[in-house]
Amino acid sequence: MNFQALAIAEGGAGAVAADALIVVLPVDGKGGSGDKALDGLLASAVKQGDFERKAGRTLYLHGVPGVKAQRVVLAGARDASAKAFRAAVAAGLAALKGRAVKHLAVSLAGETVADTHAEALVLALEQAAYSYTATKPSAETVSAPAKVTLLADKAQLPALKAGLVRGEGIAAGIGLARACANLPANICTPTYLGEEAKRLGREHGLKVQVLDQKAVEKLGMGSFLSVSRGSQEPLRFIVMEYSGAAKKDAPIVLVGKGITFDTGGISLKPAADMDEMKFDMCGAASVLGTMRAVAELKPKINVVALIPTCENMPSGLATKPGDVVTSMSGQTIEILNTDAEGRLILCDALTYAERFKPAAVVDIATLTGACVVALGHHNAGLFASDEALAADLLAASVTAQDPCWRLPLDEEYDEGLKSNFADMANVGSRAGGAITAAKFLQRYTAKYPWAHLDIAGVSHRSGAAKGATGRPVGLLTHFVLARAAKA
Repeated sequence: MNFQALAIAEGGAGAVAADALIVVLPVDGKGGSGDKALDGLLASAVKQGDFERKAGRTLYLHGVPGVKAQRVVLAGARDASAKAFRAAVAAGLAALKGRAVKHLAVSLAGETVADTHAEALVLALEQAAYSYTATKPSAETVSAPAKVTLLADKAQLPALKAGLVRGEGIAAGIGLARACANLPANICTPTYLGEEAKRLGREHGLKVQVLDQKAVEKLGMGSFLSVSRGSQEPLRFIVMEYSGAAKKDAPIVLVGKGITFDTGGISLKPAADMDEMKFDMCGAASVLGTMRAVAELKPKINVVALIPTCENMPSGLATKPGDVVTSMSGQTIEILNTDAEGRLILCDALTYAERFKPAAVVDIATLTGACVVALGHHNAGLFASDEALAADLLAASVTAQDPCWRLPLDEEYDEGLKSNFADMANVGSRAGGAITAAKFLQRYTAKYPWAHLDIAGVSHRSGAAKGATGRPVGLLTHFVLARAAKA
């Protein structure tokens, strides 16, 4: 899709020649669109009861006199915010589904359009145009407009163009994250993720290393190795570096959990819904997607991505409950539950992160079902050892419309990780399970500001809409951009 921002002509939005025009109408908007033909249409539709200016309401009309666009969709929005605008555009696109629209124009009636609206428009189109076809040749593909025009006053155009570029970068990252996560685990293996990282490196000028088992053994990553023992698929440890600032500038490090399939190991999961355990690498996918977005947007900052990736399988070689392993940090871990494996691969990656002397480290993982119980499927769980880092991530989540909610890290939660046979156990009791998991990871992060995003509830959807969401690529990209702007 080719996105552009265009100044509204003297004749108003109705004077724009396009195959379709979506007019977003905020509920609290007092006026019309400023276009005589469209305002007359709106007044008539409301009077006849065909349209209510309410969030989620749409009205499709064809061949409206005085309007150059052959198709017009009126779409109600809760307010004039970028979030409400995105929802209204999505509803408008649904009303146009199946129609031959090569050029789409979009207008926010009677309101100032900002760069955040431009970004929201791109992401709404990205979502509407997505369809999974990689292993389903019979899938119905979605026809996306070749050209999308956002209408606004002339003075707003520079900001809108910047918002469109940012949106396209984030959309590309979300698309990559979703493409990787939706693939079945027999295709998206640790080796596949390693090759995908190398491809990104070649195409976008990133420095990429993919370490194999021998290299991981040499590093002393005993915790990571313990998870991979039961699988015949070889593990990979992916290191990616984006250099947008001076070499001396401390990088942001992003660490993504890459369990390409999780059976639970010897602590075997129930059979129901186990197919969705291919999504246990969504943390890794989101980090790959963020690196894709960052490489395209080119902020003046250094970013490192670390992805420990393997399968968690049961076999005669698999780690058993009660086994004790030694992490890269030298701390020992009693593995009480082999299904609490994500923290076991992340802890060694968090120790490896020390060598970069990072400004901050953020790990992203589908870590606990407990986080889903606590927050459902809207907010990711945020834990942070540093107040400024927590504030930056929360602010980025709002800007990106990719929400997270901060949860506690009180020292009392450490009590649940005590072990008689090692420095710590890998699980505590069920109560506060998302927090004790975060407390486990915190033991490996004393040398830098650290945050943890538990994305178990937001990484993918179940049921009829089963599939990866691409979250939190938007949050992470905005976090990196904001840090670059501060620098």
